Amino acid sequence: MSEPQRVLAPTVFVLFGATGDLARRMVLPAFYRLAQENLLPPDWRLIGNGRGDVSHEDFQGRVREALIEFGPHPDEGPWDEFRSRLRFAGGGFGTDDPGHLIEVIEEAEKDLGADPQRVHYLAVPPTAFGPLTEALGEHGLAERSRVVYEKPFGVSLDSFRALDTAVHNVLDESQVFRIDHFLGKEATQDLHVVRFANGLFSRVWDAEHIAEVQIDVPETLDVADRASFYDGTGAMLDMVVTHLFQVAAEVAMEPPASLSAEDLAAAREEVIGCFRPLHADDVVLGQFDGYRDIDGVPGDSRTETFVAARMWVDTDRWRGVPFLLRTGKQLAQSRQVVSLVFRDPDAAVHDLPEMGNVLSFDLAGTGGLGLSLVVKQPGPTINLGTAHTDLSLASVDGADPLPPYVRLIHDVLLGDRSLFTRPDGLEHVWTVAGDLVADKPEPLPYPRGSWGPDAAEQLAGPTGWLLSRSNGIGNSKA
Repeated sequence: MSEPQRVLAPTVFVLFGATGDLARRMVLPAFYRLAQENLLPPDWRLIGNGRGDVSHEDFQGRVREALIEFGPHPDEGPWDEFRSRLRFAGGGFGTDDPGHLIEVIEEAEKDLGADPQRVHYLAVPPTAFGPLTEALGEHGLAERSRVVYEKPFGVSLDSFRALDTAVHNVLDESQVFRIDHFLGKEATQDLHVVRFANGLFSRVWDAEHIAEVQIDVPETLDVADRASFYDGTGAMLDMVVTHLFQVAAEVAMEPPASLSAEDLAAAREEVIGCFRPLHADDVVLGQFDGYRDIDGVPGDSRTETFVAARMWVDTDRWRGVPFLLRTGKQLAQSRQVVSLVFRDPDAAVHDLPEMGNVLSFDLAGTGGLGLSLVVKQPGPTINLGTAHTDLSLASVDGADPLPPYVRLIHDVLLGDRSLFTRPDGLEHVWTVAGDLVADKPEPLPYPRGSWGPDAAEQLAGPTGWLLSRSNGIGNSKA
């Protein structure tokens, strides 16, 4: 049964870094999609903040340009009404000088009346998280507020702890929303729904029945458009620590007390505490050929553009089952797939096809499920083969899928923290990855358009990576 739509309180949405790349590509398009879907509060204002002196009209024009480039197209929604609610506050924002932000917020709140809720979205580099949070407290803007932090929330255990302390000096944990857009993906949420709502899978979600788990997120993308940022981050921080560990926790968590926000988050963070710390023998790092020739990348850069990791979860449910994680740039395909490879049954059936029984979750787009089964090949003889069936989540009756940023921003407006990370889980993440991040091995070179260094195939063991196998191209170029 569908839930009734809640009426949201009047809201002032402050977007820090409003003229930056992240705001243009993700946040502003997501906000406009919410307007298209009639999921915004009945009354709201969006105030962009930045150092430049930009008029309200100029900012509205920039937002329109961003929507034309990244969608949804402004003419495909309530653009005139949307535009009328956009404001800009220039002059930056800090503890010593708040720029024009306070006066623009006061004007917006006067228009809305009463005491509207505030949402502060920090689409800025992580180094600005602490100073901006301190400034929110200094100028009285933390009251009635929810604050959204982009990733990464810290770059080491020490920096995480320092930032966590700075944030909690100003905000209560209930006000904090650390965004991880992989948790907002439709199929990521189905990792726990399919498992807990279907007896077919809930009873076999363990080491007795599952041989391995693969979380595979290769990308064909280059990094030339953000080389300077990427070179200071690398694939470990950009993808593994931030996204893939959270997805692994979705697979590995123990059954929560309920599917409520707090119970789901608690189960996810608890199992992260059982991840075994990564060592150099568990990881292969790579760097695609020509990376050091990109403008903004030092000629001697050791930044990894590829990671393959074998992780172990030290719980009774998963002990001995490898969780294989892979991601990288300039690879053979762009995919986002979680695969559970089931063990062969103990039965009088011989010569079973390899990888004949796999449950997969396609995290890309609107999401999908895939199931491979061993079947008899139609014909006069008893030959076994593999059949595969796919279910697009968009085809489910009543489906109304939302892109991850749209879903997560809507959850912020609702105050629903179930798909956001918590400090206990993030501290565990740094315990798992901290030593490796602090002392990374030399990345191995790999050709553009390949599946990464050959050593990554050896790490995966006899099964190999399912995406590489399914295309029959191994580590060769696609």
